[in-house]
Amino acid sequence: MKQKIFPFALNQICNVLLLSFGLFATNPSIASSHREAPLIANDPLADNTDLYAFRSPTNPNKVIIIANYIPAQLPFGGPNYTSFGENIRYEIHIDNNTATPGDDITYRFTFNKVNQDPTTFFNIRLGQQNLKTTYTLERSTNGGVSFTTILNNGIVPPPNIGDRSINNPVVGLGAANYNALITAAIGIANTGETVFCGPADDAFFVDLGGIFDLGDAPRQGGGIVRDGLARRNVHSICLEVDISTLQKTGLNVNQAANILDGDFVIGVWASASRQATRTLSNMGGNPAYAGAWIQVSRIGMPLTNEAVIPVGKKDLWNAITPYQDLAYIDTFGKYFYNPELALYMDDSLYHSAVPAFCQLKVQRNSLQSFDFGNGKNGLFGLKGTPAVAGTALDDAIFGTLLLPAANSPRSVDLWPIFHTGVPNLAPYHLATGKAGNPLANGKPFINNFLPNGGDMLRLNMATPVTQRNDPAFSSEGLINAAVLGLTDPMYNGNATLQFIPNMDGFPNGRRLEDDVTRIELQAVAGVALAAIGLWYDDYLAGNPNPVTNSLLNVLNYSTGVEKNDTTFKTAFPFVQTPWKGTAVN
Repeated sequence: MKQKIFPFALNQICNVLLLSFGLFATNPSIASSHREAPLIANDPLADNTDLYAFRSPTNPNKVIIIANYIPAQLPFGGPNYTSFGENIRYEIHIDNNTATPGDDITYRFTFNKVNQDPTTFFNIRLGQQNLKTTYTLERSTNGGVSFTTILNNGIVPPPNIGDRSINNPVVGLGAANYNALITAAIGIANTGETVFCGPADDAFFVDLGGIFDLGDAPRQGGGIVRDGLARRNVHSICLEVDISTLQKTGLNVNQAANILDGDFVIGVWASASRQATRTLSNMGGNPAYAGAWIQVSRIGMPLTNEAVIPVGKKDLWNAITPYQDLAYIDTFGKYFYNPELALYMDDSLYHSAVPAFCQLKVQRNSLQSFDFGNGKNGLFGLKGTPAVAGTALDDAIFGTLLLPAANSPRSVDLWPIFHTGVPNLAPYHLATGKAGNPLANGKPFINNFLPNGGDMLRLNMATPVTQRNDPAFSSEGLINAAVLGLTDPMYNGNATLQFIPNMDGFPNGRRLEDDVTRIELQAVAGVALAAIGLWYDDYLAGNPNPVTNSLLNVLNYSTGVEKNDTTFKTAFPFVQTPWKGTAVN
C-alpha cells in the first residue's frame, strides 16, 4: 500500500468544529449490560448492569468505583421487592500491574437476608423489615488466594416503598426521609474504604426501544424518543478508595510524574458468581447450594457483551475472565477487528438499511490511502515498515497486539480501546502538532494503557478531575477533550502535554454522566481514527482544513437520549436516591 500523507496546519482549523461541538453538547439528547446474554437474563439477581470508575470530584485523592446489578427494577415491585441475592459472590476486581497474573486487588461482597416479621405479607410493618439485608465485605491482595474480612454486618437500606413504610413513626420505620437511611448505611472498612450497598436510581440512559429495533436511534419517522431506563432502579455497590491503595507501589497521586503517568493506570471489572449446584426442595424450603463457584456474569467496558459479542457467544463471554480474553482471541477478536455495527456505517454495505445511522460513516479511503471497512487492511500494510518504527504499531513494541493480521482493520482503535487501553505513544496522539502525518508524535491526551489483553474499564488515576460544575464539563468524555485539543486556541497551539477538560472522561474510566452509547457508536464510526489524523474520506490530503461534512456529522450524531432522567448526588455514593414505589411512574 502506498502511503500518501501530506502536511497541513492544524492551528488553521476553523472554529466551526468547536462551535459545532458546543451546539450539540448543549442539546437535549444501548443499555450497558442489562439482560445482555441468554443465561444471565434468567438470573437477574446476578446480572451486572453497569460499571463506573472515576476520580472523586470531592476528594481527588480517591477513586470511586460503582458496580450495578439487577436491571430495570420497578420501584413499585411489591410484595417481593428486589434485593441483592444470597448465595452469590459479587466482586469488584482491580488490575494495576501486568507483571503479576490476575487480580491485584479483589473486593468480595456477600449478602444475608432476615425476615423480622414473617407473619405479614408487607415488606415493612411496625418498624420491622422483611428481607432485611446485611453484607460482609472481604478483600484479597494476593490474586484471590486468600480473603480478609474488612467490613462485617454492613447495612443495606430497604427498598424505597413509600412514605408510610419509610417515614411513618407508627406503622413504618420512622425515618426522617429515605436519604437518612442511605447516610446511615454508608460504612467504613477497617482498611479505609468507604462503602455503600443498596438500591439506587439507574444512572444509565438509553432509548432501549429504538436501539434494539434494528438500530432505530434516533427514532426515524417522528417516533417518540424515550429513555427506557427512566424511573427504574438498580442495586449499587459503591466504593471510595484511596489512590495509594490502588496504585501498584502505594504511591499517592501527588507523586505521579505527570497527568498521564502510566504507573497510575488501573483496570477494573466486576463479576457475579454462583455455586455449581442448586437443589430444590419438594417441601417448599430454601434451595441448597454446593460445589465450585462459577462466574455467571461480568462487565468491564460498557456494551461489550450487549452490542459487540453475538448471541451465540454471549454466555461464553460471561463465563471467562478478562485474563482469558487473549486465549480466546480467535473466538472473540474478529468481533472487535470487524464489528457488526460498522457494517451499518458503510455506504458500500448496509448503511442504507439503518437510516438512523446516516450521520455515521467509517473511513474507507482515509488520506486517499487507508481502508478501515470490515475485512479491509486498515494500517496493516504499514506493518514492519519504517513508517511505524518507534510507534505503538512497531512489532518491537506493541505491534503484535495492534497489527495482528490482514483484514483486521479495527485492531488499531476499537480493539485496544476495549482490551489494552491506549498508550501515550504515536500514533495515539491528537493530530495537533503532527504536520499532517498521523503516525507522528502529536499532542498527548490519553494514557490508560494496561496491556493484559482483557476487556476492562481502564482509568489513569493521575489524570485530573473535570469538575461537574465546570462550563467545559461534557458527557462526551474524551471525544470532547479531542475536539478541544484540536480546535481551542488554549490547547492547539503546540503539542505540549496539558490538561484538557474531560481527559478524565470515558473511555479513560467512566463517569456517571458519560454518554457511553453515543461515544461508542461514534468510535465504531471511526472518530478515534479521525482524532489522530486519519480523517474521513471527504477530506483531501494536503488541504489546510480537515473539518469536513463527514467529521461534523459524526460529531453531531445523537441517539436522542443524552442524559440521565434525574440528577446525581454531589457526594458519595454519587448515585441518586432510588425511585419511590408510590411516585408517578
